[in-house]
Amino acid sequence: MTAPPLSRYLAFPAFIALYLLFDWATYIDPLYGLNITPWNPDPALGLVCWLLIGWRTALPWFIALVLGEWLVRGMPAGLWLTLLLSLWLIIGYGLLGAALKRTFGGGGVFDSRHRLFQWVLIVVLGTLLNDVVYMSLLSLAGLIPPGEWVAVVLRFGIGDMVGVLVSMPLIWMLSSAQGRQRLRDTVWKLETLGYLALAICVLYLVFGTIETSEFKHFYFLFLPVIWAASRQGLYGTALMVFVLQLGIGGLVKWNNAVNIEVPELQMLDAMLALVGFSLGIVVDELRQVSNDLKQSLRLAAAGEMAAALAHELNQPLTALSAYGKACEFLVERGEGGDMLKSAVQRMIAESARAAEVVRRLRDFFRTGAMKLEPVDAGHLVSSVSQQFFTQLRQHGVLLQVEDMPPLAMLADRLQIELVLRNLLANALDAVQERPEGGRRITVSAQQLDSKRLGKGSCLQLTVEDSGKGVSEALLARLFEPFVSSKATGLGLGLVLSRAIMEAHGGSLWAEVGDHGIFRMALPLARPAVEEQENYVAA
Repeated sequence: MTAPPLSRYLAFPAFIALYLLFDWATYIDPLYGLNITPWNPDPALGLVCWLLIGWRTALPWFIALVLGEWLVRGMPAGLWLTLLLSLWLIIGYGLLGAALKRTFGGGGVFDSRHRLFQWVLIVVLGTLLNDVVYMSLLSLAGLIPPGEWVAVVLRFGIGDMVGVLVSMPLIWMLSSAQGRQRLRDTVWKLETLGYLALAICVLYLVFGTIETSEFKHFYFLFLPVIWAASRQGLYGTALMVFVLQLGIGGLVKWNNAVNIEVPELQMLDAMLALVGFSLGIVVDELRQVSNDLKQSLRLAAAGEMAAALAHELNQPLTALSAYGKACEFLVERGEGGDMLKSAVQRMIAESARAAEVVRRLRDFFRTGAMKLEPVDAGHLVSSVSQQFFTQLRQHGVLLQVEDMPPLAMLADRLQIELVLRNLLANALDAVQERPEGGRRITVSAQQLDSKRLGKGSCLQLTVEDSGKGVSEALLARLFEPFVSSKATGLGLGLVLSRAIMEAHGGSLWAEVGDHGIFRMALPLARPAVEEQENYVAA
């Protein structure tokens, strides 16, 4: 992302000022008056800028480092050594920024667990390498007492590492308009106030007496982090982790605590960040998988409904063609009047019928809307069965349709045809494993009481086939997405069919057996129920 020149020049002073603010706010418990503190978030700001605009960050970053040594620490190493040390830090941080930019290309740093692991690995190795050289230069200059090199290396290196790990995700999110918008959408909720309030309470509980280093209840700090991660994903976690670290640093500085165990505090900071980000990314990935699955189901529905569309449009289009030829014949004969008017009106009616079919299918894909109407069971089975006539004859399959009761279901006809078509297609695939003469499919129907659906009377349609049937192991997973017994199946047909049935207040299930048994049940249309009850009473 390349910013316009004017914006870039205005951004550099803001970067320097913000860098100095971070440096001053986190200058806590330093060693030997140097920039060796438990938490250094300022490099995270520089690394984000390096990811966005590259090597042009070097000059303002160098100026910020020198000004920080002068204004915050009083330049304890002297001018020339300060310039040399700042130059090395720019080189070290620049190499780290270049590695991040090469790996992530200036975007998508926190998109997955794999990329999160890459980011953590680069940050840990980069900060430690930078730290070793920087502390070695300070030691050679005599600013670090002999024998303390290992201690200061660990102190500064972990401080840099923790500062980057904790702060960089939130700074990265705030660096772009899209990230700021998503952050607002994610955390601008009353729930956010809840876990922030919990964080304040936990901080007081754990660090209320921070003069001592006995953090007996530190595990409570994970509660607001887990809350934010599980509910708001990575964006909520980034805010929560940063607030916690800011609160810890503020309490340490406010209480002027000098007896705390710095390594313990640093490890606590790092673990909070890593655990929170890992949970947050897992939550985001699960939500993305859920959204992808919904999209896949819609695509599967589109494929299944294409057959329904072709079948439903066939009749009105055929009728339109017939009426069109009739109009042409009447015009050629010079006839008009009522006959021609009637033919034109029927053409209009059939075109409106075709448009209605397309509109209903479009509404189903966009909103899941249904048009409930009485659907005669016999007509439904007959209509769908005819669509398989050619395939049944080609594969030598006998389709037996038992007598259908004179009952009507309350359903969206197009969608229920889709379910029945899917069951018949599955049965046709299943029986092809049998030898010729043993390939049979049976469709039957019966009225059930309210026990199955927990409502009024319903109609149960059963599709049985002479295939190998459904085992108990397969039944446990049969209606899960992407589970299919067919080599070329996507495993979405039954998932979609069950979703349609449940949206109608019905159900779809399979039974274990030595042959295939699938049953679907739907509520009966009220007039049909009353008619049947009157017939029984008579």
